[in-house]
Amino acid sequence: MLFWLWLLNIDMAMIIFSPSTVTLLSIFITLFCFPSKVCSLSAFSQLQLPPNVTGPVSLAFDLSAAVPYTGVHDGRIIRYGGTDVGFTDFAYTTPTRSKAVCDGNKDPDSEPTCGRPLGLSFNNKRNQLYIADAYFGLLVAGPNGRLATTLATTAEEVPFNFLSGLDVDPLSGLVYFTDFSTTIQLRNLSKAIASGNTTAFSSDATGRLLRYDPATKNVTVLLSGLSGAAGTAVSSDGMFVLVSEFNANRIQKFWLRGSKASTAETFVRFRGMPINIKRSGTGDFWVAVNIQNSQSPPTSMFTGQRISYSGTILETVSFDDQYGGTTLITEVQEHFGALYVGSDNATFVGVHRG
Repeated sequence: MLFWLWLLNIDMAMIIFSPSTVTLLSIFITLFCFPSKVCSLSAFSQLQLPPNVTGPVSLAFDLSAAVPYTGVHDGRIIRYGGTDVGFTDFAYTTPTRSKAVCDGNKDPDSEPTCGRPLGLSFNNKRNQLYIADAYFGLLVAGPNGRLATTLATTAEEVPFNFLSGLDVDPLSGLVYFTDFSTTIQLRNLSKAIASGNTTAFSSDATGRLLRYDPATKNVTVLLSGLSGAAGTAVSSDGMFVLVSEFNANRIQKFWLRGSKASTAETFVRFRGMPINIKRSGTGDFWVAVNIQNSQSPPTSMFTGQRISYSGTILETVSFDDQYGGTTLITEVQEHFGALYVGSDNATFVGVHRG
């Protein structure tokens, strides 16, 4: 089943606690979460989003402040300012966005007006934040944020239709990003669910892996025919770039250099659906993988999996207790010894310290 269809099908009220558990949890959150905007449970804490805001799908960190930036459902890119400040507005992707109409708006039909930033990644040499917006293409924001600059909206005369993942090569500055589908828009998925006709979406294989060169301003199609092109990450040495295929339960490796240059091969297969990929400081990769069990009713497991440079699964971290029943996790990113977790429907950015 297609990733975004599954997300929209999840009931936000599925978590079931006993009455006493709910009471104790409510007291805990009231006393400890709201004043500091950080809610801690053991090794897991929550960076709370602004009121009525959800969907921190992807995260990016600048070198100067080392704080997370994230794009949310109402079209904003917000920046974390610490426990006393919380998240504040940083940038947005379209001049058609107004705070009066868009702030806190979760209506999918408002996304073509408000924007929906998904993939984020910094070019830290230039202090620029690159953005993949599901509706408004590839953009970049400077250190002061505000309205981002549009860089590209098509590749090989085919318009972007559903940009999703993004990564900047720290060595070359080249920007790698994905078009989840060239035929399906994000907002159409809720209408498909309402009609019960989801076959066309789950069988779609029109995704693309793309590369933008800031020097030439050209966009190159590296791979096409992908089955739900979700996340992407380039290797630390620039030898290859990875792309996850959500519907195919795998990650493909596209060789950029060497004797295999311009060819692709399977990097790793999963039992579940991989979404965003993030490179770690040691050259490994973290992947958000959501596994649906064939039980009745079906249940899901939410994991972050660390993959070696050569494609071996080294570690799996479960986030079932923190996210089960409310959303799928979309990203796991290592930063200063902690794992930062993105998701589509949560009201917080998760932080896991092992």
